[in-house]
Amino acid sequence: MTREPGGVFARLHPDLRRALAALGHLTPTPIQEAAIPPILEGRDLMGCAQTGTGKTGAFCLPLLHRLAEARPTLRPGRPRVLVLAPTRELAAQIGEALAAYARFLGLPSAVAFGGVNIRPQEEALAHGLAALVATPGRLLDLQERRALDLADVRAVVLDEADRMLDMGFLPDIRRILGRLPRERQSLFFSATLDPPVAALARSFIRGRPATVRVDPGRPTAERVRQRVLFVDKENKFALLKWVLDRPACYRVILFPRLKHAADRLARQLTRDGFPAVALHSDKSQAARLRALDAFRRGDAQVLVATDIAARGIDVEGVTHVINYDLPDEPETYIHRIGRTARAGAGGEALSLVCAHDRQALREIERRIGAAIPQDLDQPLHSERARTAMGADAVRPGRRPRPPASPRSRHAVHHQDRHL
Repeated sequence: MTREPGGVFARLHPDLRRALAALGHLTPTPIQEAAIPPILEGRDLMGCAQTGTGKTGAFCLPLLHRLAEARPTLRPGRPRVLVLAPTRELAAQIGEALAAYARFLGLPSAVAFGGVNIRPQEEALAHGLAALVATPGRLLDLQERRALDLADVRAVVLDEADRMLDMGFLPDIRRILGRLPRERQSLFFSATLDPPVAALARSFIRGRPATVRVDPGRPTAERVRQRVLFVDKENKFALLKWVLDRPACYRVILFPRLKHAADRLARQLTRDGFPAVALHSDKSQAARLRALDAFRRGDAQVLVATDIAARGIDVEGVTHVINYDLPDEPETYIHRIGRTARAGAGGEALSLVCAHDRQALREIERRIGAAIPQDLDQPLHSERARTAMGADAVRPGRRPRPPASPRSRHAVHHQDRHL
């Protein structure tokens, strides 16, 4: 029998609980437990929390609940909920989460950011949206083209407000806030509340909001043994198989960037003798449950998952997290590697890094406050990719064990599970 979402999730619309069950998100995180009740009541909220704490669900779920209860008439170009995010990466992640949570509600949403053709975004607005996730610049572009009218917005979320300020978006945000209805629910989230951020919060939220703070605690990065493996793009899949062929890698979560890549990698790995299943938000509930059960039982050595699908998944004994593609957001990296080294157990996080990953790796190392050790002693090491990082010194990791044969790998796999 499928378990029902508990805690504050039990207060949500039945179709939201159904979506949470399909995603495997059964227990709310601390920020969700604290933030969902006041948002359900229609109160304004100021939250101090970092990405990776579950804050996307903390605002998406109650806002979708309120939309489902109200069942508003959706008019072209006039969304009811607006979420502002500083980067296209974060906007896309929020949009994917909204779509996954709303899959049984029939409430359409869309994402709008720059750097891509604006026409599909205009067409999505023209069909009528319950929620729009947008970066500030593209939102203003859509308004100037008369594709977007904010008159019907009843709830607005300003996410990662501190990064908005750092990136110079304050003038755009002020223009947007001046065009929103005065009667609205305002939700403000930031990792810090220093004086400039607090001043923005006061201009955004009128009255006395509910306040939620989440202590991130000891960084996940400190508890996980991390390593970078440099590789040329054309050798990445071969290096992945070399890593997986080691006896210690018997329960692995693999993170690509895209959903179609998750399906492709799962097929290729299974074909080559590494049983794998894919998990992403386009999978049906039955398919997701089958994949998770196979991974938990040990029938699948590898769970290939997208970031949204992996949120809230807690599988015991994950030995390795492998970043097949580095994420653009450092917080996403921290969330990924937190899938291992749980409950006092050891865990390892490996990142397959190509020359084009230079900026992403630098941002991750800046966020965790340390250089990630480099493993240069592997058969497909790319010195070209390493030097592209501008590294001044070689920081070799431990010498990995030589690969085992497929027969011996599966024999050790069976033994290790029972130690």
